[in-house]
Amino acid sequence: MNISSVDLNLLKYLDVLLREQSVTRAAEQLGITQPAMSNGLKRLRQLFGDPLLIRTSEGMTATERAQELRPLVRQVLAQTELMLTPDEVFRPEASRRVFRIMTSDYAEATLVPRIVRRLRREAPQVVLDFLTPSDVSYADMEQGRVDMAINRFNEIPGSFHQVTLWRDAFSCLLNRDNPIADGFDLDAYLSAQHIWVSKTGFGVGFGMNPDKLGGLGWIDQALMRIGKARRISIFTRHYQMPALLAMNNDLVATLPQRIARMQARNPDLLIKEPPFEIPAFELKMAWSPMLHHNTAHRWLRRLIQEEAEEIAMADK
Repeated sequence: MNISSVDLNLLKYLDVLLREQSVTRAAEQLGITQPAMSNGLKRLRQLFGDPLLIRTSEGMTATERAQELRPLVRQVLAQTELMLTPDEVFRPEASRRVFRIMTSDYAEATLVPRIVRRLRREAPQVVLDFLTPSDVSYADMEQGRVDMAINRFNEIPGSFHQVTLWRDAFSCLLNRDNPIADGFDLDAYLSAQHIWVSKTGFGVGFGMNPDKLGGLGWIDQALMRIGKARRISIFTRHYQMPALLAMNNDLVATLPQRIARMQARNPDLLIKEPPFEIPAFELKMAWSPMLHHNTAHRWLRRLIQEEAEEIAMADK
C-alpha cells in the first residue's frame, strides 16, 4: 500500500472510535456528523481489511485486530503532536502551569507532602490539582486532561507509560490494650475484628460486601490462599482513618508499612508484622503518550521520581 494514498486523518478517527466504541459519540468528540463518521469507519475497514468494531448485545466491541492497533495508533498520534509542537524551554521558577494529578489516599499521605515542599521551593507559582481515583477515567488520562496518576494499578492500558516509584509491604496496627496484642499469631489475628481500607484504580467506587472476600484485595486474597478469612467490621477508602479506628481495643488495621510507620510515635498503638505472608505491592506513576515528550511534564515526572527515591532510600 502506498502511504501517499492514505488519509492520515483516519488514524484520528480510529483512535476516537476505539476509545468511545460508538459512532455517535466519536462523531460528537470530533465535531463531525454521524454520517461522516460512519463513512470514516467504512474507509478504515477497507484500509485495514478488518471490521474493527462489531455490534454485539453490549454495543460496539473492538475486534482483536483493532485492539492490536490501538496502542500503535496512539503512539503515531503522540509522535505527530510532538513533531508539530514547538520545543519550548520550561522554566519552573516562572511557570504558572496547572498540573492535574490523580493520587490515591495512600500516595497523598506518603508522597504528596514531599512533592509539595519541593515545588514550593523550585516552582512557587505552579498550581497542583490533586484528584481522587473516582474523579478520573482512563479517557481523561489518554487525552491528557489529567497529567498523571500515582496509584497501585491492577491493570492499565498498554499505551500508557508507567514507572514504579517504590515497593511497600504490609504491617498491622492495633491498640496496646487489645487482648491479642501479646500473642499476635494467625489465630489471634483471625479472632479479631478488622478494618478494611483500599481505593485503587479509576472510576467511582461501590459499596463493599463482607461475604465476597475474594474481591477485596491483596490481604484477603493472601488469606484465601491459606484457606482463611478475616472478619471485617469497618470498610473505609481513606488511609488516615484506620489509625484513628485502631484506637479501639478490639479492631486491627492491616496497612502498607509506610502508612503504619506514621503512627510509630503514638504511645497507644502497636505496629506488628502480619502473621501470614502478604505479597508486597508497587506504587506506580502512569501518564498518557500524548504528554510523554512535553518538557514541563518531563520536569515534573523527574521531580516526583527523585522524591520517591529519597523516601525509599530512607527506609533502607
